[in-house]
Amino acid sequence: MDSVTLLGHLLKQGQAVHCCIFHYGATLGKYETMAAELVTNYYLINYPDKISKRHIDISTIMAHFSSNLLAKYNQSIPEGYYTDASMEKTVVPSRNLIFASIMAGIAESIGVKQVALGVHAGDHPIYPDCRPEFVQALNETIQLSSGGKVEVLTPFVGMTKADILSLGYELPVPVPYHLTRSCYKNQPISCGKCGTCQERLEAFSIIGRKDPIQYEEMKGRGGSRCG
Repeated sequence: MDSVTLLGHLLKQGQAVHCCIFHYGATLGKYETMAAELVTNYYLINYPDKISKRHIDISTIMAHFSSNLLAKYNQSIPEGYYTDASMEKTVVPSRNLIFASIMAGIAESIGVKQVALGVHAGDHPIYPDCRPEFVQALNETIQLSSGGKVEVLTPFVGMTKADILSLGYELPVPVPYHLTRSCYKNQPISCGKCGTCQERLEAFSIIGRKDPIQYEEMKGRGGSRCG
């Protein structure tokens, strides 16, 4: 949801965007990829000359990593809020560092000056590679690595999920939240109970809007119910 809003935000500014869809062996990989394809196809209709996409498979590398979010371990995805200690099990070590490094290499190779990440304040408690100090160090490292040719752009790093949603609904081309996927579980219908689902539902509730996607179980949080 954050990356989709970031994409719409950048396109509104007239920037050309090269979308990188990473395949890293995540439990939600199949459904996340489907959502990414739907979103990029949506924006291709509105900005045909400003958007491109590429698939990047790093699953063999990430197979050496440990996290409940990686499908190879077949571990349960914890339920609850991001602030719960159990959500630490979903941390994939160095994920944003690896993603950003790969994108920075691509950017330098094709003459692009910025790498954009949708990290935000809601991720700070659990994910070290979403915090402002990481972003600052990452930006300095990538600028040094590229000789100043590439920098890191993180416009949402100080924003909440609700802030990001509000921004998305203000864009001239509506952000297709109905096409997005946040759930960490390996199932077609979002569970409504894992950390990402809880945070997403809370954000929609804060801004007074109904989440347009379906959920397996809602427990009075708004949005549509299925099953």
